[in-house]
Amino acid sequence: MKNQNEQLNRIFFPLDILLIFISYFLSWYFIIFSRDDIAVGVLPSNIYFGALIIIIPIYLILYTVFGLYRSNRTLGVFTELSRIIEANILGLLVINTVLFVGSKNPFLSNFSRVMIFSFGLLNALFAFVSRNLIRYILRLFRKKGFNQKHILLVGYSDAAFKFIDKVFKNPGWGYHVFGIVDDNHKIDSDYRNVKVIDNINNLKELIEKNDFDEIIITLGLNEYDKLRNVVSVCEKTGIHTKFIPDYGTIIPTKPLTEDFDGMPVINIRAVPLQNLFNRFVKRTIDIIGSIVGIIIFSPIFLIISIAIKCTSKGPVIFKQERVGLHNKIFTMYKFRSMIEQSDVEEKKGWTTKNDSRVTKVGALIRKISFDELPQFFNVLKGDMSLVGPRPERQQFVDEFKETIPRYMIKHQVRPGMSGWAQINGLRGDTDIDRRIQYDLWYIENWTIGLDIKILFLTIFFGFINKNAY
Repeated sequence: MKNQNEQLNRIFFPLDILLIFISYFLSWYFIIFSRDDIAVGVLPSNIYFGALIIIIPIYLILYTVFGLYRSNRTLGVFTELSRIIEANILGLLVINTVLFVGSKNPFLSNFSRVMIFSFGLLNALFAFVSRNLIRYILRLFRKKGFNQKHILLVGYSDAAFKFIDKVFKNPGWGYHVFGIVDDNHKIDSDYRNVKVIDNINNLKELIEKNDFDEIIITLGLNEYDKLRNVVSVCEKTGIHTKFIPDYGTIIPTKPLTEDFDGMPVINIRAVPLQNLFNRFVKRTIDIIGSIVGIIIFSPIFLIISIAIKCTSKGPVIFKQERVGLHNKIFTMYKFRSMIEQSDVEEKKGWTTKNDSRVTKVGALIRKISFDELPQFFNVLKGDMSLVGPRPERQQFVDEFKETIPRYMIKHQVRPGMSGWAQINGLRGDTDIDRRIQYDLWYIENWTIGLDIKILFLTIFFGFINKNAY
C-alpha cells in the first residue's frame, strides 16, 4: 500500500502543482491581464504570481488532508468530486481570510477576489478531470490483467462471497483473488471458481511461498477465537492486512471509529452530516441553490398560481405539518393540487391512483413534481435541504417507527426536496421499507458529490414519475 501511495504521489503531486499554476495563470490572464477597464485588482504580475509560493503548499496540504493522495482503486467518481470540491472550498476560504485580515495592506486590499474565485473553479475542474482520466486509463489496463493486486482471503464466509462478487463486478479495480484458506471446508471447495487452497494452520507457510499484496480476513462470526492468531501471523509477514467483518448488516458501510483511550470503538450508525464542516458546506449549497431555484422558476410559480386560482376554490399554497430534523415539526409548502379539505379528511391517508380529491391542474403539476416547487422557500428557511429523505406527517412517523427498524434515523438530517430513494423510483405509493433502506444508505454515505449526482438526476430523470399521483 505504501508503494502504491508513493507511485500515485509521483503522478499527482507534480500534476497538481502544474494544474494549480495553469488554473491561476488562466484566471489572472482573463480577469486581470486581458482587461483594462477595472481599477481594483490591477497589481503588478510579480505580486500575483508571488502569492503562488503560499497558495500551492496550501492546496497540496488540503489535498492530502482530504485523502486525494491515498491509493484507492474502488474510489467512486462522485466521492472524489466531493473531496476535490471540499478541498477547494476550504482553500478559497483560507485565501480570502488572509486577504480580509490583511485588508489594510494596499497589495492585499487590491488583490482581485474575482480572480481567486475563478481560480478555485478552474482548479477544481482540472483536478477532477485529470484524476478521472488517469484512473480511467489505469482501470483499462487492469481490465486487461495489468497492475493487478493479488489477494488471499482468510475465511470461507458470507463476507468472502460478497467481496468476491464485488471483485467480479468491477474488473477495473484490478483485484485478483488467489484463493481462500479455511478450516471448515474441503480443499478445492469453491465460490465462483475461487477455491479453498489450504487450511488456516498453514497460513504462514502459504504467505512465505507466494507474493501476495494483501491479506483480507473474512472469518465468520463463529470463528472469532481464530482472529487473534490470524492477525498475528499476517502482521509478522509485513503484508498489508484488512478485516471484513461478517456482520455488515449491523454496522454502517462507512463506520465512524473513535479512540476510547486506546480502545477502538465503532459507531453503529455513522452520519457524515454530524460533522460541522459538512453541515456548513451543505447549508451553503442549499441557500445558494434555493435562491437560484426561486429565481429560475418564478415565471412557473406565477403560471401555476393563476391556473390553480382560476380552476378551483381555495388557497394557492397548501401548508402541511411534517416531521423534520431532530423530530421537530415544521410547515411544508406545496402548490395545492387537491380540492379544499377539512383537517380530518386530509389526514385519511396517502394519495392513490385516480384519487378523486386531485384537481385537473393538480394532476398535471403532481405528475411533473411542480407541486413541490414552493419547498425552495422551506430550504431557504432551513426547514429542508435540496437533497435528503422526504419528510412524513406525524401520523405516519408514529406508525412507521414501531414497524420499520431504524426508521427514525432519517430524522438525523434535514429532509429534502429530492432524495436518493426518489431518483430510484421510490416515491408516492411504493414500498416504504425499501425507501427507508435507500434513505439510510444516503445518510451514511453522504458526500457533496452524491448530492450533486442526485440533483443532476432529479433535473433530468426525477421530475416525471409513474408513481406520482
